[in-house]
Amino acid sequence: MDREIFNFFTGLVEKASGISYQVGKEYLLESRLRELAISLGYRDLKDFYESIRKNLKPQVLNQIIDTLTTNETYFFRDQHPFETIKKNILPDLFQKRCQEKIVKIWSAACSTGQEPYSISLLILEYFSNYLSNYRVSIYATDISESSLKKAREGIYNQIEVNRGLPVTFLIKYFKQDGGNWRIDERVRNLVKFEFLNLLDVSTKVREKFDLILCRYVLIYFSKDVKNRVFQSLWNILNKGGYFILGATEIPPLNMPDMEKKIFGNTVVYYKS
Repeated sequence: MDREIFNFFTGLVEKASGISYQVGKEYLLESRLRELAISLGYRDLKDFYESIRKNLKPQVLNQIIDTLTTNETYFFRDQHPFETIKKNILPDLFQKRCQEKIVKIWSAACSTGQEPYSISLLILEYFSNYLSNYRVSIYATDISESSLKKAREGIYNQIEVNRGLPVTFLIKYFKQDGGNWRIDERVRNLVKFEFLNLLDVSTKVREKFDLILCRYVLIYFSKDVKNRVFQSLWNILNKGGYFILGATEIPPLNMPDMEKKIFGNTVVYYKS
């Protein structure tokens, strides 16, 4: 991939989304962008580059970001964080919020929806008795419009439901739809999907949350952007709330009110 074209697209994406692509990712970018260029009617990637360098429309910028966003996810990814949510975090939050009777959860960078739906499944299966008198909401956001479209539809193929989803949940909370599986309305109703660029958290998100999951996302940001995004997420975590990163991640900042807690194989960060 031509260095000038690589620098143009990586600079564009980093400025718009915070996602930083290092040297060594040329082949990945080139193959994805070439496919997008041809789908939009351009001869090749160079033709696409020459055109948008002169006139870049917001819709095309969104398509570029969408194309270059990594959307790897699956139900109950890593398993142990969800065991911790079930056994430790949700029981604690329901007890703490017994006066307000409101529990708010945020799945930041939710991709195609498996993470927030996994939490919704846990709540329906093990905490349904709280739903009659508590307001439980799961806010799920992503920067990829195509991922959000799939998440809202709640339809997954056989391979997707085979990845991490217990068969008992599949039978109880999904219905077969041709060769695919459609998730139950009860599961979908607990989740609200919205488009959100994590660079805009401090200006766009006005509510606070009791549990925030931001897993395998910060690793794609430069150090400065990582710090800024983490700070803005931590600011909207309620006191007594929990923050979960990916299994191999550590917080980029050490906040004064942050307490590290370990439950089995899961490390969570508690806002004291």
